[in-house]
Amino acid sequence: ISGVAGKEARPASDFYPTPPHATKALLGVESFEGGIWEPACGQGHISEVLKEHGYEVTSTDLFDHGYGKPGVDFTKQFVSGVCANVVTNPPYNMAREFVDAGLLSANKKVAMLLKLSFLEGVTRKDWFRCTPLKCIYVFSRRISLTRLGEPKLNKGMVSYAWFVWEHGHLGEPAIRWIDHCHN
Repeated sequence: ISGVAGKEARPASDFYPTPPHATKALLGVESFEGGIWEPACGQGHISEVLKEHGYEVTSTDLFDHGYGKPGVDFTKQFVSGVCANVVTNPPYNMAREFVDAGLLSANKKVAMLLKLSFLEGVTRKDWFRCTPLKCIYVFSRRISLTRLGEPKLNKGMVSYAWFVWEHGHLGEPAIRWIDHCHN
């Protein structure tokens, strides 16, 4: 995602595919018990890595990017405990709504790939204290997410992390650093 205002227009669907190595890095530090719902599946970048690692994945998206079931508005589901886990890279302009919907939908874990700046904000500080945020896995090397998955030769300009909530977690979240390989 460009960190320079006006450099590129954001796609209407806020579609920035997740590089497979970013999901592999998450799976190197977290495991999930039960099925996983990927509610912003795009073209299946996260879903396919999860499947390769033996997880049963339900893939949906509001938009039709040619993968999963389109037309599903994750933030409007409001079904408590409909799945065990949620793992996604949400549209950043709806990140908070996706986390809230994930915490309502999943009865175990919610993992979201978010900008590290998601931690900022006066109202968000109080909100975080009321959620079971277990760990923030900060990428020690920046990852590149590009508009519509277009190739990018330079390093990412934005810091990302996997934020993992776990129902039943009490106390302060841990902060860990993770590495990734480009493969």
